[in-house]
Amino acid sequence: MISVLLLAVAALCLWGASRMTWVEVTSSDGLGEERTSALAGGTWAAALTPLALTLVAAIAALFAVKGWALRVLGVLVAVVAVAAAVPAVGLIVSGASDDEAGRLAELPGRAEVQSVSVHVGPAVLALVGGVAALAAAVELVRRPRVRAGLSSKYDSPGARRDAAKKAGADAGEGPVTQRMLWDALDAGEDPTVEDKKAEPVDQVDGQDKDPGTRT
Repeated sequence: MISVLLLAVAALCLWGASRMTWVEVTSSDGLGEERTSALAGGTWAAALTPLALTLVAAIAALFAVKGWALRVLGVLVAVVAVAAAVPAVGLIVSGASDDEAGRLAELPGRAEVQSVSVHVGPAVLALVGGVAALAAAVELVRRPRVRAGLSSKYDSPGARRDAAKKAGADAGEGPVTQRMLWDALDAGEDPTVEDKKAEPVDQVDGQDKDPGTRT
């Protein structure tokens, strides 16, 4: 399903971006050599890892909800997408400020920031993840599942038997499809039993209607 694929891609992008270096801070305290600190995505945009885990949880929830609950899930995924894209867009457009970089680098009190360099690639990767998550959210909102939440293979035997009987009853109003036969077999029902029981009745009726037989 396309929504599952988009969510998986988004989660992978956010997780990967959180492990990559977004900003490098060069500082000096006036006593020794300059010091360079690398700030990973998990430090510069601390929400990336939790957001990636949220998308993984959304994949699991995707198989257990239906109808309006699926739309609510789509809205939540959209919120995650926006939250992931905001820091990435901010870094790409505005860059990194010296004050913010120095604070996140946890520089010593007398150290001063000499330069800040931005790595755009990881931010773009996070933005791609946000776009993929937003596309998945749109797909969830526009195309909710019609089927019941969990797959029928996880239903109890009784539930599958009832479903097979209902399918058999509906088949009386139309042709029996291959799907109906498989559902009946999966529920432990023999779809041919009823036809076999009907054969002797048809034969008796045919003998009664035969003008050559005794009355």
